[in-house]
Amino acid sequence: MLTLEKVDVFYGAIQALSEVSLQVNEGEIVTMIGANGAGKSTTIRSISGLVRPRSGKIYFEGADITRLPPHKLVMRGICQSPEGRRIFANLTILENLQLGGYIHRKKHAQLKEDIERVYHLFPRLRERSSQLAGTLSGGEQQMLAIGRALMARPRLLMLDEPSLGLAPFLVQQIFHIIREINQQGVTILLVEQNAFQALRLASRGYVLETGRVVLEDSADNLLQNEEVKKAYLGE
Repeated sequence: MLTLEKVDVFYGAIQALSEVSLQVNEGEIVTMIGANGAGKSTTIRSISGLVRPRSGKIYFEGADITRLPPHKLVMRGICQSPEGRRIFANLTILENLQLGGYIHRKKHAQLKEDIERVYHLFPRLRERSSQLAGTLSGGEQQMLAIGRALMARPRLLMLDEPSLGLAPFLVQQIFHIIREINQQGVTILLVEQNAFQALRLASRGYVLETGRVVLEDSADNLLQNEEVKKAYLGE
């Protein structure tokens, strides 16, 4: 479904990604793990068109999408729930969701159906539908960020640090919902510092260090890898 071939990304003179290659097959949950500054978020931003690779290619469902702008990528079925949530704090939960479904704004019945789907996944959002998003707790804001991304009906959903700053019981809840979203047919690329939880959820994983992919394997094998254990699993 998604293929990156030797993608290089620079911020000015600083190289953030160096020949990053990875693949995400339809129906998978694939995770990228690594320390802060390893290039995980930059990889996602390059896929979603927010940063443009200096070299390399990105393909989605067989088409070259390397130079496409973000709104075109959303229309093709690629959506991102960004690190830090980036919700619209001065709008209500419902208004945030409606903006997430903007590309389908003329399909009123579909929008209503999609909002119901989000509320089914996140009942707490239904309870607070008219509440300003900026007044929500961190966990509720994360639910809203994921729900807003789902409103565009993605085929590939990219999640950037969904558990960041959340209490342990909320982390478990978020990861349970991610699995449920995947079981509903959405392919997921997950960036997550909680490497243990991410690898338990994913089928495959990539380890990034200083902008390079240094290891690729099944999630089970990465969980048993001694170097991964020492560096990322606290063992």
